[in-house]
Amino acid sequence: MTALLLLSFAPARAAPNHVQASLLAEGPVEPGATVTLALLMQPEKGWHGYWSNPGDAGYGLALDWTLPQGVTTGAMQFPVPQTLVIQGLMNHVYEHDYAVLVPFRVPVGAVQGTTLPISVKAQWLACTDAICVPERADLQGTVTIGNGAKDARFEAWRAALPAPLDRTGSFALTDKALRIALPFPASATLDAPHLFLSTEGLANYGAPQRFFRDGDTLIVEVPLAASPAPVQKVEGVLGMGKDAGGIAFTAAPGAVSTSGEEVGGTATFSAATLGLALLGAFLGGLILNIMPCVFPILSLKALALARGNSHNARSEGLAYTGGVVLACLLLGGVMLALRAGGEQVGWAFQLQEPGVIAVLLLLAVAITANLLGVYELPGLSVERGAGTSGAFGTGLLAAFVATPCTGPFMAAAMGAALVLPIWAALGVFAALGLGLALPFLLLGFVPALRRLLPKPGAWMERFRRWMALPMGLTALALGWLAWRVGGAEFTAAIVALASALVVLLAFTGKGQRRGRAVMAWTLPATLLLGAAAFAATPRLANAPAAESGGLLAAKPFSEAALAEARKAGKPVFAYFTADWCLSCKVNEGTSIERESTRAAFEKAGVVVLVGDWTRRDPAITKFLTAQGVAGVPLYLWYPAKGAEPRQLPQVLTPDLLAELPSN
Repeated sequence: MTALLLLSFAPARAAPNHVQASLLAEGPVEPGATVTLALLMQPEKGWHGYWSNPGDAGYGLALDWTLPQGVTTGAMQFPVPQTLVIQGLMNHVYEHDYAVLVPFRVPVGAVQGTTLPISVKAQWLACTDAICVPERADLQGTVTIGNGAKDARFEAWRAALPAPLDRTGSFALTDKALRIALPFPASATLDAPHLFLSTEGLANYGAPQRFFRDGDTLIVEVPLAASPAPVQKVEGVLGMGKDAGGIAFTAAPGAVSTSGEEVGGTATFSAATLGLALLGAFLGGLILNIMPCVFPILSLKALALARGNSHNARSEGLAYTGGVVLACLLLGGVMLALRAGGEQVGWAFQLQEPGVIAVLLLLAVAITANLLGVYELPGLSVERGAGTSGAFGTGLLAAFVATPCTGPFMAAAMGAALVLPIWAALGVFAALGLGLALPFLLLGFVPALRRLLPKPGAWMERFRRWMALPMGLTALALGWLAWRVGGAEFTAAIVALASALVVLLAFTGKGQRRGRAVMAWTLPATLLLGAAAFAATPRLANAPAAESGGLLAAKPFSEAALAEARKAGKPVFAYFTADWCLSCKVNEGTSIERESTRAAFEKAGVVVLVGDWTRRDPAITKFLTAQGVAGVPLYLWYPAKGAEPRQLPQVLTPDLLAELPSN
């Protein structure tokens, strides 16, 4: 482009490229099928490459393939780009490693076991803020006909692609601007959005863009170029902000509303947004108290206060609250830091890591043994108070075992936290902790509430034993989750460590009953077992193969599967779940995996897609973020013939799904 004249342009030379290019294949391919190739582009620090439409300056990647007979390649698929303004020129660039994906289809007659040679001459422009260098590379590779292991990196590269919008938008031209209306959920958040147009010669790339919300429609206004070219359709990508991905769209001529509330950038943050997020997090934390892994801890702390052995109930209440809030802040801060570093993670990300599951299982076993009286943990003692330090530690423990769950009110609140300023997001996590700690805090500060508790008696010790039941079930559930995430060898290793922990705690309890000081060796030994669980056992993790789609014959969720079903005009029910999500499993048992639901869905031809988030999946994480949530469960209903989709409640009633096709 002529705008390149404003940059100092260096001639091609024999020096090493500043953007290193590699040609990779995802794996083997069956005859007649398609495999994905990747052009992996790796810029040096301070250099960048370009998107398919480079903007005001630069040019993108050009490929000249040499392929075996009968083999074809598809269009290049680019990840969501970044904006870079140099001397007033808007550039669409990548300042980090990126992969351009290319579909590679082999003929039906390809012979099993043969290897197909491929080569491509690639040309691109590499730039810094001051200089541009045209670069090229002759790349070779092979593709094997057959089946075999896939390159795991391709999943992350696919997750970096913009998600295809399943409906066509509309656009209209005024004297000065291009206005585009795109279907976009009102609940979905935007952080510094930017519209990247694939259609060239239409817009002024460097001019400020404006964004408006009108219900479930997002309206984008982009100033026109000086001499805009006539177009019959507009294509591009809506970038949703740093690390939030993007949406690929196509728009046809049509009506575009002139109403709507302006949003965009920091305008998405408001007192109302923060207030709703704080309230949702607080209510969600309050509900976590009835979870089976938290209720025993809260109950025993309450009974300790009722017994009157707590010398300073207010101090213990504050200490417990401090521990809970600190744990929520730490978990939230780690999640925000990982997302800032480019990781696709959401709430409860820790339960997608085998090492964390192993540690949680040991914790559940240790608490169960304490409730059964195997040994004494002062923080969970009915007989005597724990003191402020014990209460603080118990608060940390309660929050750590509770926050993996996402219940009512929490999903939207956690989704909002992902796009709020850091201080506001941390406030949301603190509100979650405050809601979780509120019952015990009130017991500490309101003597009248303590007087409502049952009077002390021998029944308290029996109650403590009964509280081992839900905690023991939690341990069993974590064992099942360990098998789902890491496979049989991983689970066997954790069970062995848990058995060793029980033996250790039994010796500890025996020493405690004889009045011996046993914690000096118990604590280091316990920490050693915990370290082994966290660091060593994940090496054995090998997730088992995916199971069948259950009663509804659900297929694995993907953006492509959703788009295909929508294009065919079929109704779609998409639900997102995880094996560690209690509310997900309750909904599946009461509302999803039901004969009435299956019969109604079969009659209406409903396509059921399930997104399993048990293990880390960047593509699902990106889709959840685009829907304005940060965790599961999420339930989406797409009516037939492209009608407006809607997000269903997080708590499903038994007949809700069966009634959807007839509504």
